[in-house]
Amino acid sequence: MGLSGRKGLVLGLADDRSIAYGISREARAQGADVVATCLNDKARAAVAPLASDLGVHLLNCNVENMAELQATVEQAAAHLGGLDFVVHSIAWAPLAELHGAVIDTSSAGFARAMEISCHSFATLSKWCAPHMSHGGSMITMSYLGSQEAVPHYGMMGPIKAALESLVRYMAVELGPRNIRVHAVSPGPIATRAASGIEAFDGLMAHERAKSPLGRLVTLEEIARLSAFLCSEAASGMTGQTIYVDAGSHIVA
Repeated sequence: MGLSGRKGLVLGLADDRSIAYGISREARAQGADVVATCLNDKARAAVAPLASDLGVHLLNCNVENMAELQATVEQAAAHLGGLDFVVHSIAWAPLAELHGAVIDTSSAGFARAMEISCHSFATLSKWCAPHMSHGGSMITMSYLGSQEAVPHYGMMGPIKAALESLVRYMAVELGPRNIRVHAVSPGPIATRAASGIEAFDGLMAHERAKSPLGRLVTLEEIARLSAFLCSEAASGMTGQTIYVDAGSHIVA
């Protein structure tokens, strides 16, 4: 059914390997109008040509700044004339603590990682929901480390578990407005964010070897699933964590 005529906000554009880029590209290919965000002016200098090539409007947005996040949503909704879908593709953790034991994480580091990677989705949704007058979809990105103790994933495992729980509660709260909420859980993919995980090449090799399809998932496959969830083809679905990982999550 596609996304023709639909209007979406995609947070987290970083480079041409980022999941936000893949989803923006797929949404545009399916006929959607898109506003994308990057972190700040430094990031903007790098990603502005990508946004221009895709034909998406680009805004700065630091989700730690509540006023800036609210202003970004208002600007995006005004530019598009409303919102039909929102994609939250943002995660961060302090590198030194990500590489250490969960029991050694600081309260401040854990709280900041939780705010950026999890709670910002709730705040984003609070500001977006009033602009989704006909309902729509809200999507965030998770990982199998939310359900299993994945080596070197560290503090992000508990944070992604909280994010998936948040999705379920948001689905219940926003369902009466016909707003559907999902977490997409891709297999490991070589993004800038993933490069911060120790031994990431080994993780990808392990996933490739154990997956039923015998390979890793692609950026295009993640983007197509996300676009499906933002379309009316998924109108009867909400509150789920949906894997796109070549089946590796079913194998012990």
